[in-house]
Amino acid sequence: MGSGMSRGRRRSFGAGASGGMLPLLALQVLIEYGRAGASRPPVTAALLAANALIYLRPGALDGILPSLTRVSFNPRLIIEYGDLVRFFLSPFYHLSESHLFYNMTSLLWKGIQLETSMGSVEFASMVAVLLGLSQGITLLLSKGLLLLGDYTAYYNQYAVGFSGVLFAMKVVLNAWSEDFVYLHGMVIPAKYAAWVELILIQVFIPGTSFLGHLSGILAGLVFLWLKRALNGPDPVTLLMSSIAKVVTWPVRFAQNLLWSAHSQGRFTGQGRVGRRQSARDTPRGLWRCSACTYDNSVSTDICEMCSTAREDHAFSQRQDHQAGGNGELSVDEIRRRRLQRFDR
Repeated sequence: MGSGMSRGRRRSFGAGASGGMLPLLALQVLIEYGRAGASRPPVTAALLAANALIYLRPGALDGILPSLTRVSFNPRLIIEYGDLVRFFLSPFYHLSESHLFYNMTSLLWKGIQLETSMGSVEFASMVAVLLGLSQGITLLLSKGLLLLGDYTAYYNQYAVGFSGVLFAMKVVLNAWSEDFVYLHGMVIPAKYAAWVELILIQVFIPGTSFLGHLSGILAGLVFLWLKRALNGPDPVTLLMSSIAKVVTWPVRFAQNLLWSAHSQGRFTGQGRVGRRQSARDTPRGLWRCSACTYDNSVSTDICEMCSTAREDHAFSQRQDHQAGGNGELSVDEIRRRRLQRFDR
């Protein structure tokens, strides 16, 4: 869940200290990713690792990463001073180990389901869009409350945490579900689970960021509307797909080289014995005998294994025989030459 912070509650954190909840989180991740047949979605794993490392701040990261107070989401500082560091980084920071544990447990469950069904590129683009939408909607709501009702509490509030994105992911995940879920002792339709959870969290944990959670739900609804309106891959997905193709090009090139080398098989002499295939499946520079399936070099028109003439040259051979009279070898001569070759 996301946490709002008053000035008195803001504190430095990190120090690498860990109680018992982070090992439990690590165990859950290992169980999910270690199961036989598990899909092991990489983007979800990267998000989990990023949030955990930012909280723990091990080694040199402690001096590189900005402090919690430097990145905490604050509408006034973002709008009036253009402090975009707070806009983009605040979701990846957490106040406490329990705060991180509950958010990452939720991310693990939702991320695996969504990334497996959507694909890694589309899932990554969706997370980026949901993050931008949820943060942007929070700014609009807090500024709107200030202008309409002179309500400054949300406009000056500090908040951190990934829960805005998680609420948006919950909306996307349950959008077309007809199932029911069990939530804090109540059985409700899955598509309304985010709204019920929003109210329950605010009742039982009043220190959380209500506006951030609400903005996450609205971000999920806006994302679904945009997806239906575009009726195809959104621009962010297309951009990330193009970047992924460029980044993975060396790997795909190496795979193609390995596949090409493997397809040549193990050659003996000038050919190999293979399964029956069409001519276009035969490696370049070879032709496959229709009788014994031996792959021969294109430099010869007679199969080196069974002495069968090459089929696609049969017509030209007959023409040469008619024109020159002696262009085609006799069967006895072919057999004699074959015996001589194998006796050497």
